[in-house]
Amino acid sequence: MTMIKKEMIDLDQQMLDGELTNIKAIPGERWFPLETTIEQDFKEYWGGDWGCSSEYTKLRAVLLHRPGAEIDNFDYNEVRFRAPVDPELFRAQHDTLADYYRSHGVKVYYTPGVRPDRPNAVFCRDKLFMTPEGAIITRLAMEQRRGEERYVAQACADIGVPIVKTIAGDGIFEGANATWVDRHCCILSLSVRANRSGYDQMVAELTRQGVTDIITMQIPYGHAHIDGLLNIASEDTVLLHACQVPYEVVDRLKKKGFKILETPSLTETKYGYATNFVAIDNGHVVTSNLAPQAVELLEKNGITVDVLDLSELNKGRGSVHCMTAFLKRD
Repeated sequence: MTMIKKEMIDLDQQMLDGELTNIKAIPGERWFPLETTIEQDFKEYWGGDWGCSSEYTKLRAVLLHRPGAEIDNFDYNEVRFRAPVDPELFRAQHDTLADYYRSHGVKVYYTPGVRPDRPNAVFCRDKLFMTPEGAIITRLAMEQRRGEERYVAQACADIGVPIVKTIAGDGIFEGANATWVDRHCCILSLSVRANRSGYDQMVAELTRQGVTDIITMQIPYGHAHIDGLLNIASEDTVLLHACQVPYEVVDRLKKKGFKILETPSLTETKYGYATNFVAIDNGHVVTSNLAPQAVELLEKNGITVDVLDLSELNKGRGSVHCMTAFLKRD
C-alpha cells in the first residue's frame, strides 16, 4: 500500500470517528471589478474628458510645446530648419496660436519642457496620436528628435490622459502619419518617418479599439507626413496635393462622400504648408499665411479659414497641424 493511499484511509477513519480537526475555508476575494470601459472612466478617474476619432469635429483640448531655450542657439541645418529663426518672434507667434485656440474655446495644455538640444520639439503632433481611449505615444524617426516623446508622455501623466500604447521595439511611427477619417476608419502611412513595425503596432491598437477600415498611404520619398499632402477640412471636404497622394487613397475618400479639392500650387503645398491646417470645427480651419491660393480655394468651397502669421514658426518646416496634438474632439 502506498503512503498516500494509507494517509487517505487514515483521514477517512478520523472523519468517521469525529476526530478530524475542522479547518475553516479561506474566503473569496469579495472585491469585484468595476466593469466599465476606460472612456466611461475619464471624468471620474482621469480628471478630464479625453478622446479623438476625427480631424474636423469640434476641437476641445490640445497639447502644445511652448518653445524654450532649445531655440536660442542651434544649427538650423543640423535639425532641418529652412533658415535661422528669431527666438523671440518664434515664441511670440506660438503664443499667438495658443491664444487663438483659447479664444475659440479650446483648452491649451503644455509639455513640461524638453532637452535643450531639441528645437523641433514645437511639433507635438509627431509625438502623440489621440484615440477614443487615450494617447498613443509614438517613436520619432530622426536622431535629432529622438527622446522628445518622453516629455509628451510626462504631460499626459500630469494632466490625466491615459496612455494606451507606446510604439516600442524597432517600431518607428510619428503621429502625423495617421489621420482619422471617422470612428471606424483611419489613414495610416508608411514613409521615412513610419516603418512597417511601427505601422503594424498602430494597426493592432486601432483594431483593438474598433477601427475596421485602415487606408494605407505610401508617402513618397521627399515627404514625411500625411498632413503635408492631405487634410480633412469638414465632414465632406478634403484638400490634397494631387500628384503625391496615391489614387487608392483618393478613391476611398471619394467613395466615403468627400469632395476632393486639389491644391492649386505645388510651391504653396511644399513651402507654404497648404494642407497643414487644423479644423477647430466642422468646416472651420486655422492655417498659416503662406498659402493664399489654397485659402481662396477652401473659402470658395464653403470652408471658413482663419489665417495667422506663423512665418517664423514655418521655418521649422511645419505649420499649425504639426504643432498641435489633439486631446479632445466632440
